[in-house]
Parts: sequence; C-alpha cells; structure tokens
Amino acid sequence: MIGDFLRNYSRSRSSGTVHIMAAALRSFFRFLYRHEETVIDFSRSVPSIRRSCQAEVPAFLSSQEVERIISTPDLSMPRGRRDHAILLLLARLGLRAGEIVSMELDDICWRTGEILIRGKGRIMDRLPLLLEIGEALALYLRKDRGDSVSRKVFLRMIAPRIGLCGPAAIGHIVRLAFARAGIRPPGRGAAYIFRHSLATKMIRNGASLYEISQALRHRSQAST
Repeated sequence: MIGDFLRNYSRSRSSGTVHIMAAALRSFFRFLYRHEETVIDFSRSVPSIRRSCQAEVPAFLSSQEVERIISTPDLSMPRGRRDHAILLLLARLGLRAGEIVSMELDDICWRTGEILIRGKGRIMDRLPLLLEIGEALALYLRKDRGDSVSRKVFLRMIAPRIGLCGPAAIGHIVRLAFARAGIRPPGRGAAYIFRHSLATKMIRNGASLYEISQALRHRSQAST
C-alpha cells in the first residue's frame, strides 16, 4: 500500500519532491508507533527514493537574454541604480545571492581593483572589480546609498535603512527584472540562473572545466 502510494505520487512530481514525501511518511509512521497508535513500525515499509545527481541540464539564459535583463532597471531612479549594480554582480561575476547580501563597504578594494567575496564556509575570495561593475557600484554608493549604521553595501530602499534581509531579497530583485524584460525564469532559483548562464557562456567560448571551476569558486570540480 505504501509503495503503491509513492509510485502514484511520483508520476507527476520530481524525485526531490518524492524524496521529501517519503521522509515525511517515515517520520509520521515512527511517531504513530512510538505513541502506540500502531502495533507495527510502518516507517520500515517506506521504500528508499533514488535521487540522480544533475540528472538534467541546469537552466540558463542566452547572452542576449542576460543583457536584456541587465538593461531593465531605471538608472534615473535610486532603486534602479542599486538593482543594476546587483544584476551586474550576478551576471558578470556569477556571485551567489547570499554573497551579494553579505558584501560590506570595506570589501571593495578600489586601489587594487578587487572585491572581497565572503563565500560558503566562511571562505574569502578576491575577484577583479570589473570596470562596468566598479562604475555601477560607485554611482550607487555616491548618489543613493546614503548614511547608515550598517556597513553592508546594499541597503533597503525604505526605513529602516539597513542591509538587505537575505538572499530572498536578491531573488525578488531578479524576478522583477525578469518581468520587466518579458522573460520567464527557466526554472527555480532566479538569481542562480545567472551563475549557470555564465558557466554556459564560458564553456561555449572554449573554457576548460578547471577554468570554469575557478571562476565560480567551486572547491570541487564535481560541483562544476
């Protein structure tokens, strides 16, 4: 019965979703057994769900779509100048949403032309401050950021004027840019699509797996 249920459930759902359902069933059946609602521990009857790693090609954008999205913010408005700088960091450097949120003023090394990135596992990386990104950051910082007790580079546009609340704020900015460009995000994790798109562009231009791994700051080429 349990196996039949999961087989029917899996017909229109991803392996990840089915895996979560199986885990929930195991927890539920263990709860029933420990509270003596059942005389048999049915959690042992829930089959394991096989999950294939990278079974599908990650979603990505064409170079034309990336440029279209980057061009959507209104640069005559403070919000537009902030969002434009964020989109450039995503598209040109392949930064993760969390890395942009955690970026602080002292992380921008104007003299050496570098940006300090606070990556996963508290690992610090230095990336080149590309001219296009530097100009966008300078414009936002000079005209729009204003004074704040926060040292975060990117602040909320409304009070309290503190750093963005988390990666979800970057996702919201990206989804609005997609909507303005008339492009539907090809998959979940709208901000992460820029990372996939950068890797795709690099490999199409002849970059090696090692070079892409270095650009995306992967600790293992298995991730790449």
